[in-house]
Amino acid sequence: MSDVRGDEAREWVKAYYGEHLRSSADLKTNACCASPPPAWLGDLLARVHPEVQQRFYGCGYPIPEAIEGRTLVDLGCGAGRDVFLLAQLVGPKGRVHGVDMTAAQLEVAEGHRAWHAAQAGLEASNVQFHEGMIEDLACLELPRGSVDVCISNCAVNLSPRKDLVLREVHALLKEGGEFHLSDVVVDRRLDELAQRDPELYAECLGGALYRHDFEDLARRMGFLDPRIVSVHPIELRSEGIRRKVGAARFFSVTYRLFKLPALETRCEDYGQVAIYRGGIPHHEALFALDDHHFFERGRPERVCGNTAEMLGATRLRERFTLTGDRATHYGLFDCAGTLATALHAQPVTPSSASCC
Repeated sequence: MSDVRGDEAREWVKAYYGEHLRSSADLKTNACCASPPPAWLGDLLARVHPEVQQRFYGCGYPIPEAIEGRTLVDLGCGAGRDVFLLAQLVGPKGRVHGVDMTAAQLEVAEGHRAWHAAQAGLEASNVQFHEGMIEDLACLELPRGSVDVCISNCAVNLSPRKDLVLREVHALLKEGGEFHLSDVVVDRRLDELAQRDPELYAECLGGALYRHDFEDLARRMGFLDPRIVSVHPIELRSEGIRRKVGAARFFSVTYRLFKLPALETRCEDYGQVAIYRGGIPHHEALFALDDHHFFERGRPERVCGNTAEMLGATRLRERFTLTGDRATHYGLFDCAGTLATALHAQPVTPSSASCC
C-alpha cells in the first residue's frame, strides 16, 4: 500500500474521530455495543468518567487477566476508557501507556487523568498518554522486549499498514507477552472501492481484514497460534452503508496473540495436563483462555503443547500447575475443548483460528 493511501486513511480517521464524532451514538454500526461487557467489569466501568465513556469507540473488551504490577500499552487508546480500566487492574506498581494519533481524543484523556487516579485511590497517576501512530511505537520511548501486554480495541483495522502494527507489537513485547485485541473482521475480502470509501474506512469497515487473512498475517509476524476469545456480529444501521458493502458480514472478534517462539502450527499431543490453581482476581473459580479452553479451579484438563506453553511460559504460569513435557509425542491433539468448556462456555460463532 502506497504512502499516499496511508496518508489518506489517517486523515479520514483523524477528521472522523477528532471532529465528526461526539459520542459512540454517532456511529452507523452497533460495533460499540456488539459485545456486552463482562459482569466482572461493572464496578471498574463505574469508575470511568462519563465523558470518557461517551467518547469510547471500541468494539469489545480486550481486558487481560493477571496483570497486577505489569506494564501495558493500549494502541489507539482514544479518550482512554480502556487505559483507565487497566490502570485499576495493574495497581500502583503497574504502568499503562496509551498511544493515539488524534490529538482531540488525547486531550480528553489527559484532562481526566488525575480524576481517575483519585477514583482508583492512587497517590499518583499510573498512566501516560502519547501522541503517535500505532505503526511506529518509538513515541512510547520504551525498550524493545519490555512490555507484558499490549491491547487494542477496534484500532488495528484503521491502520493502512497492519503488518507494521503487528511487527511493532511483537518487538515491544517480552517473550511470553501477549497482544490482546478486539477488532472488526469481515467474512470475505472487500473490493477496492469499499476499501477506499472514507465513510466505510472511518466506521471501521473499509479497513477490516478478511478473517483468515488477519490470522495468516498474525502468524507471519510471529504470533504463531492466534486464539479467538469471542465473536459477536456487527449490525449495520445505515442503509447507505449496507448498499456499499453488499452481502459482506462483519464481526467484532477478540483475539489473544502470544509471543512464544515454541508454539507450533498445529495442536500436538505430548500427554500434558494443566490444573488451574485459582487466584486470578475476578476469575477465582473459572478462567477462560479462549472460546474453548475453560479451566475450573482444581479440575485437571488435558491440553495440547501450544496450550501448555501459553499457560506455562507466560504471566499465567503463577496460576497453573502443568505436568508433562515435550519429551514424548503422541501425535495430533484433538482440541475440541476442555471439559469445563462444555459446562460453562456460551455458544459463539465457530472459530477459524487453529484448532487450539
